[in-house]
Amino acid sequence: QVQLVESGGGLVQAGGSLRLSCAASGSILRVNGMGWYRQAPGKQRDLVATITSGSSTNYADSVKGRFTISRDNAKNTVVLQMNSLKPEDTAVYYCNAHIATMTQVVYNYWGQGTQVTVSS
Repeated sequence: QVQLVESGGGLVQAGGSLRLSCAASGSILRVNGMGWYRQAPGKQRDLVATITSGSSTNYADSVKGRFTISRDNAKNTVVLQMNSLKPEDTAVYYCNAHIATMTQVVYNYWGQGTQVTVSS
């Protein structure tokens, strides 16, 4: 069994900052790519940022320069630092990871989601 557990969401005023964390645990052989996605009410789930096991990053245009993704391979964690938050950043944020289990099969895992609300 593999789990992704997120933390760090909440309510913040526009211009403020939040830090989201996600930890992978369980029968893990190797964690490949990790990332964050978000889904606003009535909208599809969109990519926010991804990071490879070698720490190459990719960001949605809407968050470039404001959000930073990082990871700790030793702890199987990924962090999203969100600065200069805007009301349009309001969404449920989901952690994602491609994980090779002890069977050496790679699966795509999702966290349970954490609410981020930015007030104007």
